[in-house]
Order: sequence, then C-alpha cells, then structure tokens
Amino acid sequence: LQNMKMVPVPEKAYGTFFEGDCYVILHTKRTSHGSAVDLHYWIGKDSSQDEQGAAAMYVTQLDNVLRGNPVQHREVQGHESETFQSYFRNGIIYKKGGVASGFKHVETNMYNIKRLLHVKGKKHVSATEVALSWDSFNKGDVFLLDLGKVLIQWNGPNCNIAEKSRGLALARSIRDGERGGRAQIGIIDSEKDSPDLMQIMKMVLGERRGELRDAIPDAKADELQKANVRLYHVYEKDNDLVVQEVATRPLTQDLLQHEDCYILDQGGFKIYVWRGKASSPEEKKAAFTRAVGFIQAKGYPSSTNVEVINDGAESAMFKQLFQRWTEKDETQGLGKVYTTGKIAKVEQVKFDTTQLHARPELAAEQRMVDDASGEVEVWRIEDLQMQPVNPKTYGQFYGGDCYLVLYTYLRSGRPHYVLYMWQGRHASVDEITACALNAIELDKKHGDEAVQVRVTMGKEPAHFLAIFKGKLVIYEGGTSRAQKSTPEPAIRLFQVRGTDEMNTKATEVPARASSLNSNDVFVLTTSQVCYLWCGKGCSGDEREMAKMVADIVSKRDKHTILEGQEPAEFWEALGGKAPYASEKRFQEQITHYQPRLFECSNQTGRFIMTEVVGFCQEDLDEDDVMLLDTWEEIFLWIGKASNTYEKNEAIASAKEYLKNHPAGRDLATPIILVKQGYEPLNFTGWFNAWDPYKW
Repeated sequence: LQNMKMVPVPEKAYGTFFEGDCYVILHTKRTSHGSAVDLHYWIGKDSSQDEQGAAAMYVTQLDNVLRGNPVQHREVQGHESETFQSYFRNGIIYKKGGVASGFKHVETNMYNIKRLLHVKGKKHVSATEVALSWDSFNKGDVFLLDLGKVLIQWNGPNCNIAEKSRGLALARSIRDGERGGRAQIGIIDSEKDSPDLMQIMKMVLGERRGELRDAIPDAKADELQKANVRLYHVYEKDNDLVVQEVATRPLTQDLLQHEDCYILDQGGFKIYVWRGKASSPEEKKAAFTRAVGFIQAKGYPSSTNVEVINDGAESAMFKQLFQRWTEKDETQGLGKVYTTGKIAKVEQVKFDTTQLHARPELAAEQRMVDDASGEVEVWRIEDLQMQPVNPKTYGQFYGGDCYLVLYTYLRSGRPHYVLYMWQGRHASVDEITACALNAIELDKKHGDEAVQVRVTMGKEPAHFLAIFKGKLVIYEGGTSRAQKSTPEPAIRLFQVRGTDEMNTKATEVPARASSLNSNDVFVLTTSQVCYLWCGKGCSGDEREMAKMVADIVSKRDKHTILEGQEPAEFWEALGGKAPYASEKRFQEQITHYQPRLFECSNQTGRFIMTEVVGFCQEDLDEDDVMLLDTWEEIFLWIGKASNTYEKNEAIASAKEYLKNHPAGRDLATPIILVKQGYEPLNFTGWFNAWDPYKW
C-alpha cells in the first residue's frame, strides 16, 4: 500500500516485504471442482494503524468483487499462516524501512548493498535484516552477509542439514532474482576451513570478541493447545458487541446458523470468523474488526492469525475442526462414499489392480500397495514369542490374540515388505507390547525395509482384506492356540460383508436377533446345522462370498434361508425374535478429505506439528519424522537421519495426534510406518510426480 492505494509489486520482488508497510496478496489455485481463492493482508511490524485499516478494507472490497468466494486472512510479520508461507517456497525476506521512508521494491542488478540476513526455519524459511555486527549471530541459525556481488552464507555450528540447504536455496533465489544471476555465493560451514571468506566477514563486521550466543528456539503452539477449539456466537446489542460461547469440541456443523456470524477460537493459535449467508452486510463488513477486538479481549498476542470464511466457501483447514463436514451433493472420487454408523453400506467398486503401478494416485485412493498377489506369513504371539500359525487357518483371527502378518511382494524385481500388527480387542497389554517388539525384530531381519502397519481389530485396511482372498474371519474372543482355556460357544453368528475375494470380511457379532441387518448375509452356526441368512438388501455376489465363509466356520450341513422365511429353530438359536436394522441403507456424503502433511517434533517433550501446505516430495528431509494424514489412514515417514528419540516416539505421536484432533477422530485409525527409500505406492500416490530415485 502506498499513500493508502494498492500498487502492484514487481514479480521479481515477490517474497520480499518491507517491515514498515502493509501488503495485499491474492492467490488462486485450480482444484478438482473449480478454483480456490485466498486473500491475505500482511502487516509489517512497523506499519501504521491507518495502513493496517486500509489493507483490511481493500481485502473486504476484493472479497465482494469476487462474490464472497475467497478465504480471507490477516497475517502479521513473523507469525504468518502455513498457507501464506507455502506461496514463497524459497523463503520470505523482511527488509528494514518502507515506502514512507523512501524505500521502493528495487529492480534487479543493484550491487551497492550491504546487509546481514538472519535466516530461520526448516520447513518455512524467513530471513530478517539484522544489525551488521557479530552480536547479531548465534550458534544455531544460518546468516547471509549480502554484499551485492558476493553473498556469504555462514552456517552456525549447531545447524542441521535442512537449515543449511534452505539457506542456500534462499541465497540462490536472491542471486537469480535480484542480481540477475550475477553474484558469487560462498559458504562457511566451519570457520577454520574458510579463511578467505572469514577475512571478508571480518573486514565488514570487525574482529569478533567473546562467545557466540545459543540459538533461541521458536515458541510454537503444541497440539494440545490447537485441539482446544471453542465456538462463539458474535452479535451486536444496543451498540455493544456480545460474544457468547456456544460449544467446545467436538464441534458439529449444525451449530453454524446461516443468519449469524461466529468466531471459532483454536486455542488462541488461530481465530476463524465464519459469516453466514443470511447475515447482515454490516456484520459481514465488521468481521476483521470483531476478530481483532476478540483477540484483544482474550489477551492474545496481536500477532494472532485470523481467517475469515464465507458460508459455503469454507477452507479445508476450517472444515477439519468439525467432527463431520458434509457438502451438498458431493460424491467421492472413484465412486467411493464415506458412510457412517450402523446402517451404512459401502457400494463396492470394482477397480483394475493392474493399473496401480501406472497410476500411483489410484493406489493411494484405493489404499492398496499392490494387487495382493504376494506371499503371506502369519505368526501368533504366544508366551510373548512368535509362534507360526498353520497356513490352513490363515485368515482366522481371534480377539484374544495378537498376530504378525508379513506380506512380501516384488516390485521392479526386488522384494518389498508390509508388516501388519493385528491387535485383538481382548489381548493383554503384555501381548500387545510383545507384538510391537517382535515386529521390530522381524523388521530388522528384513533389513529394516518393512512398512509397519498397526491394525486394530475391526478396523482392517483394504489391503489386509485382499491378501486373505475372501477368507478373513474375525472371532470376537478366544484364541487359536492349541490349549484353549475356555470352551468355544455352541452358537455363533457372523456378519459377512464383501462382493469378491478382494474385499470380503466376516465378523463375529453377538448371537442375538438384534444383530441382524437386512442389507447383509449372516452365517449362524449351531451344534447341528449352519444357516446362511440372506437379508433382502444383499446381492448374489455377497451370497457367494458368504458360502465360502460358511465352509470355514462350520463343518455342518448348510441351509440357505431368506429374510422373512425363517424356520422357528433359527429364532430359537438366537434366543427369540427381536427388532433389527432393516431400513435401506442411506449414504451420507462426507467431504473428501484433503491429505495433510506435518513435520513432527517431540524434542522438548511437547508434541509440536508444523503443517506443510501444498506439499511435495521435496518437503521430506532426511532428518525428519513426517506425518501424512489421509483421514482413513495415518502414515509416519521416517527419514534416514531422524533422531532416535523422535523415531521411537513416532507411533505415540500419531496416537496423540488422533486423540487431540479437533474433529474427534477414531483412535483405531490404522497407523503406517514408512521408511525413507522404501515408500509403498499407497504412500507415494499422495504426492505429485514422486521420484523413486531421489535419495
């Protein structure tokens, strides 16, 4: 903003901000259904109140011109949102001064420059102009001494690889952007090995006296803080602003009434203002002023991030703070529909598994590593050791046990491994722990290359069903050991779901009439006979799969009975007739979830996650532990050089993430451990243009 007017910034200067100014940023991105528009106004730390007010006003006007589609953001220097930072891949540079003091965004090829930039951050880089003095330095960060024709990158002795490489990317972007490629870059990684460059630094900064300071770690919001979401209704009463708390987590979508405006406070980490379609124009206009007023009233720092959202054009970040977010008339990609609750039927989609290699995004969408034609080995945990399971009984899992399932498949001629840890609902804590420890041992035997998947009983992922070829049977309790402590029940009932060998699973349910459901096939076994009960809503394919299951769970004669034509003995075995779910299954549409990537750090005993918006393979650094959340599964990517503590805490961190997730997530969501260099297709498919040879 210059003299309260908007003046375009030359493209070469994108990413450079004067601390004395305010800026407006418009960002448009093509999406699968149209485009996503974001509007930001950025406040420099030395900008005037008038300019800040004008910037907010321009954003509101632009929003009107764009018919209320954009998501609007208030950004404060040094506290920018992850979305904002994602636009400037090489980093953000803060320059001293501003328009008022005669500074302009200069064109390229300026060489009479002398400045020192303090570079911070690993995933999101920023460089701040600091005093030309050794006092500005510390041991843990990267500093760039910019002398126009020469750029010297000085790496603190405690910097990690990622910080050094991000520093270099920034130095190169200054050279190529501002200097037209005509500048030399020198790097000091250890002072004693770079006497010539140190000589130049001493000429500019003088001799160094005394020790360097330690780096100050950034204060970041941890996951517990972000999970504390509260919704407030905001309205005017007799010229006073009234803020009334409506709900805490988990929030549901129906709390948002179209006639009103709301503030959603995410633990003081970020403030969202939601503007209902039918709220008054005055209310809509006042959104930012109200948010800033709210921040002051709560005593939050003035740098708190604000996002203003319009009814019907909500951002992915906002939607995921709610337990469920449903869009009008939205179907899933590949004909897949999320369903909920007891009367939910997933329409199974036939898809061609031979396409997985050519189209990794399909592998990700269908959550399949391959076509399930590899080798399967199964062990049971017995006396805390691995006991091989008889291959004849592969696919039968008992709720009182824990199992390890090793799946081996070939990809470009060499073996790859997936190791499933299946935890029974009634297994002891010791067995669950032993299962995890044995998994680590088994992984070591295979060169630490296995992808480890934690599977909770009843939440088996798609690929797990496929590798047992329609023979997956889950018994509620008991054990598959030879010496069984309790006798098997005489009467058992199994619910069978699936249409072919790739997607079928039979689950034991209580042997009572109320367990039945008209949409499925059930297998009832007694000491004399085995019934196949076919609900009105089941298909021929489902009946065929149930026959296969019946042969596994019972050696008795099989009787097929149709719903409504049951013999008296059938009801007797179930302890009498009772009402059961019989309505045609409805399909509830739930928004397609945008996958999200986070850098995890557990250094300080506080669990901190930094989101990388618009992620790509480049964002996976070898000293990282990264978490990829695809809603139905959580992947943990372990870099080769990540530290042992974070590596060992990774699973705990993922559980913590699910537990604290504002949307009230299912704690049994599969957690998948992936190691750098051994990524399976269902992981790489979430990334655009994955390069298998990068590392």
